[in-house]
Formats: sequence, C-alpha cells, structure tokens
Amino acid sequence: MANDKKNIKDKKPKFSPYWIYGIVIAIFIGTSVFSNSGFQEGKETNPTQFLQFVEDGDVAKVEIVNKRIAKVYLTKDAATKEIHRSSKPTTLIPTATQLPNYKFEFGELEIFQNELNEVIKSNNLDLEPVYITEENFLGDFLLGILPFVLLIGVWIFIMRRMSGGAGGGAGGQIFNIGKSKAKLFDQNTEVKTTFKDVAGLEGAKEEVQEIVDFLKFPEKYTTLGGKIPKGALLVGPPGTGKTLLARAVAGEAKVPFFSLSGSDFVEMFVGVGASRVRDLFKQAKEKSPSIIFIDEIDAIGRARGKNAMSGSNDERENTLNQLLTEMDGFGTNANVIVLAATNRADILDKALMRAGRFDRQIFVDLPDVRERKEIFEVHLRPLKKAKDLDTDFLSKQTPGFSGADIANVCNEAALIAARNGKKEVDKQDFLDAVDRIIGGLEKKNKIITPSEKKAVAFHEAGHATVSWMLEHAAPLVKVTIVPRGRSLGAAWYLPEERLIVRPEQMLDEMCAALGGRAAEKVIFDKISTGALSDLEKVTKQARAMVTIYGLSDKIGNLTYYDSSGQNEFGFNKPYSEQTAELIDKEISNIIEEQYERAIKLLEENKDKLTELAEVLLEKEVIFKDNLEKIFGKRAFEKEEREILDK
Repeated sequence: MANDKKNIKDKKPKFSPYWIYGIVIAIFIGTSVFSNSGFQEGKETNPTQFLQFVEDGDVAKVEIVNKRIAKVYLTKDAATKEIHRSSKPTTLIPTATQLPNYKFEFGELEIFQNELNEVIKSNNLDLEPVYITEENFLGDFLLGILPFVLLIGVWIFIMRRMSGGAGGGAGGQIFNIGKSKAKLFDQNTEVKTTFKDVAGLEGAKEEVQEIVDFLKFPEKYTTLGGKIPKGALLVGPPGTGKTLLARAVAGEAKVPFFSLSGSDFVEMFVGVGASRVRDLFKQAKEKSPSIIFIDEIDAIGRARGKNAMSGSNDERENTLNQLLTEMDGFGTNANVIVLAATNRADILDKALMRAGRFDRQIFVDLPDVRERKEIFEVHLRPLKKAKDLDTDFLSKQTPGFSGADIANVCNEAALIAARNGKKEVDKQDFLDAVDRIIGGLEKKNKIITPSEKKAVAFHEAGHATVSWMLEHAAPLVKVTIVPRGRSLGAAWYLPEERLIVRPEQMLDEMCAALGGRAAEKVIFDKISTGALSDLEKVTKQARAMVTIYGLSDKIGNLTYYDSSGQNEFGFNKPYSEQTAELIDKEISNIIEEQYERAIKLLEENKDKLTELAEVLLEKEVIFKDNLEKIFGKRAFEKEEREILDK
C-alpha cells in the first residue's frame, strides 16, 4: 500500500519553470481572442466616405474613441440600403450592447471636428459626436507584470543550469563556461584529409606519421622498453602547412582527435582557462588512445614572469601552469599525445619546451623548388588546366612562397581565366596571378603625368641594367611600369635559393636595388621619393651585415642578434655609444659605396639604359628577351642555368 502511494506520488507532475512561460502566453492569447476576435467592431472606412454618409442622413450616432478612432452607428433605414448591407456587425460572443457599423482612424481631431460640424450645419442634421475614453485594464496589468515574470523566469533558468544536470561537473559554472571547447573528431566524424593531401614536408610528415604509428601499434615500441612521446610541437612560418599536417593526422590516426585553438582557453572569468584544460585532458584520457591538437599555442604558452605590469594571479599564467601539470601528470600508459602548432616558438615558456612535455620539435619550413612542384600538383587537381602547363616552370617562378601562397596562386589563376572567358587555365593566367599577389592589383586608370611616367621608366630600367651587369644579382624575369598596388612600377626577378649567402652576393643585390635611384641621378641629375622600398631593403641588408652576420671588417666577428627572442638586455643596447656610431657609419658607407658603384655602371652604359627605358615607355612591359637584344647574352647565363636545373 505504501509503495502504491509512493508510485502515485512519483507520477504526479513535477513543477517546471516553463509552466510560467506557458501560463503567461496562454493569458495573452486568451486576452487577444476574447478582446479582439470575439466580435467585429465595424467595417473599415475613411473620413471622406463617413462625411458622405452623414450628408445622406444615414448616421444615427458617431463615437470618438481616445481622440483618434471614430465608431459609426447607422440608422435603421440606412442599414437596409444596398451600400451598407456588408456593414452589419457579426459576433461570436452574445452581447447586449449595440455594435458599430463602421470604424475608421482620422488624423487631427480639430480638423475632423470642423469638417463634421460643417456638414451637419449645411444639412441641418441632428447629430452630436460622443467622446469616449477606453482603457484596457487587463492588457495594462499584464504589460506591467511582464518584466517581473521575465526576470523570475530568467533567474529560474540560470539556477537550473548552475545546479547539476548538463551544468554539473567541470561545466558547473554559468552556461558551462568551464567546459572544454575542443572539437572532437572520431570514427563518427569523417575527416577526408590524409597524408596524400600534404605535399612536400617529407621530414615533418615522417615524424607525424610515426606519432600516428605510436597510437595504432604501441606494443611495437613498448616491448623494446621505449616510451611513447608526450607531445610534438610544429614550428614554422605562417602558411607552411602546420594545421594541415594536424588535420591529416586526424584523418589517418583513426583515434579520437581533440582540436582547439590556444585562444579557446582565454576568458574574462578567473579560473576558466585552467578549468578548460582539466576538462580537456579528462575527456582525452577517457577516450585514450587519443590526440590533442592545440593550434597557436603561443596564446597561452608565452614565457611566464616577463610582464612586470601583470599581477601575481595572472589568468594566462594559471592556464599555462595547469597545462604543464596535465602534460607531465599522466603516465606513459595513458596514450594521450599533445600536438601543438606555432610560428613563434621563441616566445614560448622553457618549461613547456622541455623533454617530457613537448619531446619533439618538428620544423615546418618554407618549401624548396621541388616541394613547391609537389604542392602545385596537389592544388592543380581540381582546376581545368591547359595540357601543356609546366609545373616545373611554376615552381621556379614562385620562390619563397608557402603552401598557402601557392594555393592562393592557383585560385587567383582560375579566377583570372574565368574573368577573361577562357575554358581552361593556362601559363599566362598563373603569371598574372603571381604578379597580382606580389605586386597587387593592376591600376591602369591611375593618372600619371608624362614626366612621372618617364621617371618611373628610367628607374625600373636602372634596376634591370645594373642587375644584368652584376654576377650575383638575381636574373630578371620582367619589368613593368603599369602601376600595381602602391607601386608605380616593378621589376620581377628569379632569386637564387641559397642556404648560405656571401658578402659579395649581398653587395651585388644591394647595388641592383639602388640602380633605380642611380638611374634617376644619371639621367635627370635629380632624385625622387620613388626609391623608398629600395632604400628600406638595402638599409635592412646593410644593418644585417654589420650587426647580425658579422660581415663588417671594422665591427669584426660580433653579432647582436638574439635567436631565442628572450632579450636579456631589456631597454639597453648591448653595445656602447662609440660602437653605435661606428655601426651607423659602417652601414652608411656600405650603402653609399654600392650607390656609387651603380652610378658608375649606368654612366658606362648610359646609351643602352636610355634605349631600354624608351622600349619600356613604348611597351609598358618588357621581358628578358628585350634586354638580350640591347645588352647581348648575359655573361653569367651559363652558371644561372646550372643553378635553375638543380
């Protein structure tokens, strides 16, 4: 019997805060139905028709409600007329009060009264408007209590989320704010990216493949006494494929893969970052073997204690401390590997980089010419390309391009081909795409005076002439005086991909860069602001020669470069004022020496420089062939061909 009572008690419906919302909505709907839909308060008309009805003597009474709405009651005789037959009021709710035949809304009350009085007076009618003020007490009352009902409802909703249920455990804070935001990829989530989609990066790919192998066949390594690495850090410039490698790991590993960004841990509330780290590793351990991937880890992994302005209870440092604890807190049999990516490894905390946390640092560098060819082949697959398209040529035309840049080149080439109405993407589209990415959008409508155009032509011809005459300067591809982006002209070169650079090579490059300003000096005996980017480039090169690479005889074999990024000198220079003066003089001497060298070369070939500038003014774009006609074969052509073939 007691059990029956208990069951009956359990079956009773429990109170839910959503009942409050339902009751409020039902009251509003009921009020609306019974106040508006129960009967028809007259047919809609307008003031002009109403005045005509008054003039015809059809109006028995008119009520002015709240000084803006008029309700019209017809006489018994008028109600039988054909014109008023459709105005008979209908009702769903029985009522003893007379309902109006017409109603309408007017504008200014005084104007309406004057018009009505004029019609009444001119027709000698016995009609007096009745003024009524109506109030909706129930509607006003409901509107008055509505804010309080909503506040109570929101308060109940928040309290329910904070107490148990979906809001319990690590996410027991308001709206699960302490819960990890990591996105889970497992056997139920199809990730189509595989190692086949990652071109180049052979060394990095091999390291990452081994990590996948660790998780698939751990016995292969543990039987020999080896331990599975705790983590691997992918380091490299932007766009080189760090995140792509991680996505390929998610597609290949066939184990739970948690992916999130370093900024996902950062929140305005204290303790949230550490809570999310705990929850992330808890989920990963429950689903082990698994992989955690933290992109842009420098958002939370910066070196601690470097900012004197931050307090001792810094939220980012607390998050990093929790991450350090979690990474070195679980045993080797947990089978949880942490992958992270950053392009700023120099600012990461040393405790994060030590063995036992990130055991491996995988450097993902910019692709070389062979790897660029492989990357082009991957991104050319979906394009309708010309059959004679040479990927070797494309890879040589894009030195220093990352994988993301190459993907952008392929996309831009397809857009350019579509814009020109082509059926397939050809070589010229790719060259235009490279020009677009490097130089910016072509601005053919930019207004340039003839004198400015001539100065730009001689400036670019000066670059081309000097680089043609120097052994170590980069081979010319083309020169243009069509404005692109912020530049009024540009010269494209194919730089040699060197692993080490000698002083004579740097000096030749600086001389070629100063060839533009030198040409202006030789031809016009004037210089202009057009050499800004050239001066910036040579100044950086000269400063690097003196202060970084130790290539200055006067400064000697010294470097003031800190590769770790942890500058121990603070705001002080690591050299004296006398050395600073010597550095400045040495930088200036190097630049001025190359400037004079460029002037001398151009004065010796002034006629050829002038001829080249005239061709450039005529055609606006010239190529290597045009220089060969004027200067003849380049003396260093053979060596360059050998370099390119390699």
